[in-house]
Amino acid sequence: MDTNKDTASKKMLQEALMDNKDFLRERVRDFCQNLLEEEMEAHLGAKKYQRINSRSGYRNGYKPRTIKTRVGTLNLAVPQDRDGNFCPKLFDRYQRNEKALVSAMMEAYLAGVSTRKVSKLTEALCGTSFSAATVSAITSTLDSQIKAWKVRKLNKAYPYLIVDATYIKVRIEDTVVSQGAIIAVGIDSCGYREILALEVANSETYQAYDSLFRDLKARSLSGVRLIISDDHKGLKKAVDKHFQGAALQRCNFHFIRNLLDTVPRSKRKYTYSDLKTIFSSSSKAEALARSAEVTAKYEKSYPRFVEKLEAGILDGLSYMDFPIEHWSRIRTTNLVERLNAEIKRRTNVVRIFPNLASAERLLCALAIEQNEEWITGRKYLNMEYLKNYSHKEPCMVKDKDKVLVALT
Repeated sequence: MDTNKDTASKKMLQEALMDNKDFLRERVRDFCQNLLEEEMEAHLGAKKYQRINSRSGYRNGYKPRTIKTRVGTLNLAVPQDRDGNFCPKLFDRYQRNEKALVSAMMEAYLAGVSTRKVSKLTEALCGTSFSAATVSAITSTLDSQIKAWKVRKLNKAYPYLIVDATYIKVRIEDTVVSQGAIIAVGIDSCGYREILALEVANSETYQAYDSLFRDLKARSLSGVRLIISDDHKGLKKAVDKHFQGAALQRCNFHFIRNLLDTVPRSKRKYTYSDLKTIFSSSSKAEALARSAEVTAKYEKSYPRFVEKLEAGILDGLSYMDFPIEHWSRIRTTNLVERLNAEIKRRTNVVRIFPNLASAERLLCALAIEQNEEWITGRKYLNMEYLKNYSHKEPCMVKDKDKVLVALT
């Protein structure tokens, strides 16, 4: 009997999805309407028609509101209260990314630089055509939110700072150029992740990082003890200027990949196994000892490999000066790489941004949305390990043939 009911239910659902083009739109509308009702109940402290002394106000009808989404235009009834204090969070929280994406595509459409495919996608996305006034109205509110987010004060300590970049295509003066989106993510003293800044620049230069770090310090960034990034001379110079006393951790993933590029493909399997013994060590002293063994092993056969390993090994092992419980998450830039992948997935819809403002608008909107999930979600690291952690700085004795470490 239950099997027949399940079969009938599946058949009804299949028919609804295939025959009713508005099925998904109606389900999304119902979901949003229910969220609005729940927000009003939380605001008043009472359910609809519920008469209790603890309620903080009363309902006063509904106000029509439309939202343009990827499943079509939703016609919603927004509950109102008598005092006029009710402000639903649904629209700001769930449409910030939508507004940025729509804005970027509309600007491309209006500027005449989009393809027919992009034009059709814009129509499908919002179900309507756009005027310049509509573009301005959508972007003005979003721009003010982004500006406030970019200049907000950072009144906490961030012991770990992860910096990385991804690249996008932007049209500047009738030329399509590659622009770097530099992202700074901090892990605060409580262990939560937070996107501290996102800047679009011509490339990853000293000037770009210098500007980024100056802005972070002007917003009261403090307590940085370790900076995790890929190997960039400009970044190192900027770190030395702005974060004296902080350690620089070279991303292990990029470091190993750069080292393997100097070795013939047929030999990479063996050299990779040797490199793994270094970074799987249980202490910095052990890692440096193994590094010395690897350099001695390949000194004659792969001199470039050895040269790069010796030059970068200390920056590659900086994470070992911190609690071992944190190693797996502070040895690479994987945290930001995953964020970059999500940015790529979303920006590929636009392909070429019509201007810098449009690019920054969408990227920052994505960053704000991700940031809200992180700061209200689970802790990324248990920072009690860092509070109670103390280690003696290793006394480094450098030699051309090997590196000796004496823990004093």
